[in-house]
Order: sequence, then C-alpha cells, then structure tokens
Amino acid sequence: MVLIVSFLLFVGITLLISFVGMKLWVRPKEAIERVTGTESTARYEQQVTTHPSLIFLDMMKKLGDKLPASPKDVTVMQRKLIRAGMRGPTALKMLYGAKIFFAIALPIMMSMAVAGAQSDSSNKLLAILAAGAMGFWGPNEYVKIMSQRRQKQIQRALANALDLLVVCVESGLGLDQAIMQVAKELEAAHAEISQEFTLVNLELKAGKRRSEALRNLSERTEVEDLKKLVAVLIQSDRFGTGVAQSLRAHADYMRVQAKQVAEEKAAKLGVKLVFPIFFCILPSLFVVTVGPMAVKIVRELIPMMNSI
Repeated sequence: MVLIVSFLLFVGITLLISFVGMKLWVRPKEAIERVTGTESTARYEQQVTTHPSLIFLDMMKKLGDKLPASPKDVTVMQRKLIRAGMRGPTALKMLYGAKIFFAIALPIMMSMAVAGAQSDSSNKLLAILAAGAMGFWGPNEYVKIMSQRRQKQIQRALANALDLLVVCVESGLGLDQAIMQVAKELEAAHAEISQEFTLVNLELKAGKRRSEALRNLSERTEVEDLKKLVAVLIQSDRFGTGVAQSLRAHADYMRVQAKQVAEEKAAKLGVKLVFPIFFCILPSLFVVTVGPMAVKIVRELIPMMNSI
C-alpha cells in the first residue's frame, strides 16, 4: 500500500511539474518565431504604445507643437541642439515641450510648497513667478551646459584625432579615407569627435565638396582648435600643398600650444591655492597646534589666577 501511494504521489508531482514547465518555460510559439525570425507584431506595438516613457515623450512633442516660435529663433535653437549632440528630428519639439511642461509644473509645485508657509503674499507670488521662469528657461540652460560639455570633450579628443590623421595620411591614405579611419578608431574612446567625423564622411558620400563638409564640421562644433584644423585642411586642399606636411606642422603647433596652456595653469596654481589653504587648512592646523595649549590655559592657568 505504501508503494502504491508513493508511486501515485511521484506520478502526480511529475505531471504537475511537467504541466507548469510547459506553461511557463517551454513556449513553442516563441521558439518558432525565434528560429524563423518573425515576431509578434501586435504584442510589440502594444508594449510600445503603453510604455510610460514613450507616452511622456509623445506628450512633450505635442506640447512642443503648441508653442509658437519665430523662424530665426528656431534656427538658433536648432544650432544649439546640434552643438549639444541632439540631432533627432523631434529634438526641437521636445525642447519646446519641456519648456511648456516645466513652466506649468514648477509653479504648481511651488504654489503647493508655499501654501502653508507663513510669509507675505508678495514673496509667495515672487517665488511662484521665479519657478515659472526657471521652468521656461531651464531647458535652454541645460542645452547650453550639454553643448559646453560636448565641446570640452571634442577639444580633449582633438589631439589624439590629429595624431591619428597624421599617421593615416603619411601611411598613404587619402584625406577622406583617413577621416573615415579615424572615426572608426576613436569610436570607443572619443565618441563625440568620432560622430563628427562620421557626419563628414556621410556628407562627402552624399556629394558635397570637401571644403563645404569641413566648414559644416567647424560650424557644428564651434571648437576653436577644430576650426583652425579645418582652415589648415581647406587651405592645403585649395593651394595644392601636401596634406601630410600641413597636418604634421599643425600637430606640432597644437602640441606646443597645449604645453603652454599646461604651463600657464601650473603657474596659476599657487595663487588659486591661497584661499583653500587659508580657509580650510590653516584653521585645522591652528586647532591641532594651539588647541591643546588653549585647553591647558583654561584648565590650569585661569583657575590659578582666580585663586590669587
């Protein structure tokens, strides 16, 4: 009897585990779709439309369509967005949508925050207006900060890119192929300048002249050293001088300039350290050196003087 119950229990547990495994882990439909390369389109579209982040982005785009802007301002903002690395077709709409959203949301949050505060109504109104102005102009400042950060990264990567350009050109590659090779080599280390060189390659493949593509590169980035490099390349292409020789001379010039900038920063370091030393190091030094003596004076000398 015990054997029969054990056998039936074993068979029941086995069937239960098999059923659960078939329902949860073994999915023949997904296996077939994975082998054939097809996907469930309806389920994918449902996930895409119901994702909260995509709904928020769609709301930003719709709000951006509602904000009127002059063509001049649109051109300026598009240049700033491109300089910050935001080149999507909906980047401008997203920016305007973020301005409207934060210009409405921040005053509401500020009004809820100052509702129970004990202060004048004029101060509360000023705080709400300041929150509205911050929400409206904040996205512009964010784009400005991102563009400055991207320019610094391009400036930092320019020396390596120029050295690679010199090596590629001196090894026998043309300038177009050298730019393409540098973009591939710097893709992992310096993605920003790699993207810019990739755009130059795409413009050249689209049929633009090399000088025009290089000018577009300098206008997109607004980096001074990159503008100088573009000027050198355009002049060498126009006057027929050797590109490798021009790049080698410009690389030497940039190396000397970088050395001078480093020496200048090192010379300024002593002056910049005055305030941290005076406000941070000297107080702790006084506490360590004079502190025990002051404690001794308070504990021993002052009671001795009072007793006299």
